[in-house]
Amino acid sequence: MSGNGARLVAGVDSSTQSCKVVIREAETGALVREGRAAHPEGTEVHPDAWWAALNEAIDRAGGLDDVAAVSVAAQQHGMVCLDEDGEVVRPALLWNDTRSAAAARDLVAELGGPEKWAEAVGSVPVASFTVTKLRWLAEHEPEHARRTRAVCLPHDWLTWKLAGAPGLRGLTTDRGDASGTGYWSPATGAYRTDLLETALGSLPELPRVLSGAEQAGVLRPAVAGSGGRVAAGSGAGGERVLAAGTGDNMAAALGVGARPGDVVVSIGTSGTAFAVADTPSADPSGHVAGFADATGRFLPLVATLNAARVLDAAARMLGVSLDRLGELAREAPAGAGGLVLVPYLEGERTPNLPDATGSLYGLTLATATPAHLARAAIEGLLCHLADALDALGLTPERVLLIGGGARSEALREIAPEVFGRPVVVPRPGEYVADGAARQAAWLLAGTPEPPPWTAAGTLRYDGAPAPAVRARYAEARAQTHPIP
Repeated sequence: MSGNGARLVAGVDSSTQSCKVVIREAETGALVREGRAAHPEGTEVHPDAWWAALNEAIDRAGGLDDVAAVSVAAQQHGMVCLDEDGEVVRPALLWNDTRSAAAARDLVAELGGPEKWAEAVGSVPVASFTVTKLRWLAEHEPEHARRTRAVCLPHDWLTWKLAGAPGLRGLTTDRGDASGTGYWSPATGAYRTDLLETALGSLPELPRVLSGAEQAGVLRPAVAGSGGRVAAGSGAGGERVLAAGTGDNMAAALGVGARPGDVVVSIGTSGTAFAVADTPSADPSGHVAGFADATGRFLPLVATLNAARVLDAAARMLGVSLDRLGELAREAPAGAGGLVLVPYLEGERTPNLPDATGSLYGLTLATATPAHLARAAIEGLLCHLADALDALGLTPERVLLIGGGARSEALREIAPEVFGRPVVVPRPGEYVADGAARQAAWLLAGTPEPPPWTAAGTLRYDGAPAPAVRARYAEARAQTHPIP
C-alpha cells in the first residue's frame, strides 16, 4: 500500500538493453517509485541475465511487499527454448539477431509465398520472427532442437519465473506477444502448430494464450525484493497476482493511451509505427505485421531494426553528446543541403534487407560539416520511420512520438516537417513499463477496458510539411539500396 492507502501495481519492461520496474497507484496511475538494471549487449543472451536484472530492478524499486499485481512486458520475438526439466537449452536469440534470414526466405517459399503466410498468421516472417529462429536452430543446432520440449518468449519466461516456474504446462503468454511468433493467428485466435512443426521438426509445449485482463498466476513469495511477505488486500486470498503481460509494443500502446485514429512511432533500440485497430490485418508485402494488441483488438505494426542507435552512431562519429548533436542539426538547413543518411546501420527488417549497410548520399565540400551530418542523421532516421508510417496505409490526425530517441528536442521539432502532420510527445516516462502496470491495474479492476489513467505534460509540435526532404531521401534510398 502507498502512504495514502491506495493499492499499488508493478509494471516491468524487460527490453533489449535493460529492465525497468515502475510501481504505480492502481486507480490513478500515479508513479510511486521505480528501478532499473542493465542487460548485457548482443543479439544472443541467456535468459538468466534477464532474471538477474529483473531482481535487481525490483530491489532498486523498493521491492514488491506492498504491490497487489504485477505485469511483465518484454521485447518481442525472442526464442527461449526449455528442456523437459524447464532448463534453458541455449541462450535466447533476440529479435535483432538476423542469422535466420535465410531460414525466413525458405519458410516463406515452402508455404507457397508471402500471401499464404499473411493469410495464415497475419504477417510474413522475417529474420526477427520466432518461427524463423526455430528453423535456424533445427538446421544449425539439431541437438539443441532435439532437447527442446517447450518454446516461449521473453515475457512468457519471466512471468513463469515470477510464478515459481510451475512446470512447462504452467507457461502462459498473451494475444499480443503470441502474434509475433509466426505460428499464432490473430484472426482465428489459435496456434498454427503445423507451421511450428514445419520450422522445428517437432511440436514442443506452447504457452497458454491469455486475454489482456486474465490472470497468469500468483507471485511466488521468494522473489528478490519481496521479503516473502504478502501484501494485504492484493488478489484473491491476499495473494499478489500476475497479469498476462504482453509484448513491448502492445504495452507501449497501453502506456500512452493510444486510441483509434492515432499512430504511435517509437524510437528505441528498434523503430516501430503502429496503430490500434478493430479488425485484423494481413499484408502480403510483409511490411506490416498483423499483430494483436493487449486489449482484444489488433495492432498493425511496422518495425525497423535501426532507430535510436542511429543518433548514437552519428554523435559518436562527430565526437559529441546527443544534446550537442541536436544543436548542430538546428544549425543546418532543412534537407541538410542535399546530404542524406540512409540509416541501415544494422541491416534492416523493413524493408527486408538483412545484409544492408548505412550510406551517406550527396556528400560535397559544402555539406561536409558536422551540422549537415547531424541534420542528415536526424532527417534520415525520421524519413525511415515515415516510410514505416506510410506502410500502415493510414491517415492519422496526429503521431504520438515515444521512446528514448524522442527525448531529442531537435528531433521533435523536425518530425512534423518529415511526417507531414502534428506530433504529440507524451510526458516523459517508461511507456512500456507504464503499460504493463496499467494492465496489472486492469486485472485488479476486473472491468471491460483498462482503467483510464490521465496523462499530464503532453507536448505538441507543429511544423510546415517538407516533402522535398522525403523526396530526396527516397532518391538516395533507391540509388544506394535498390529493393528487389
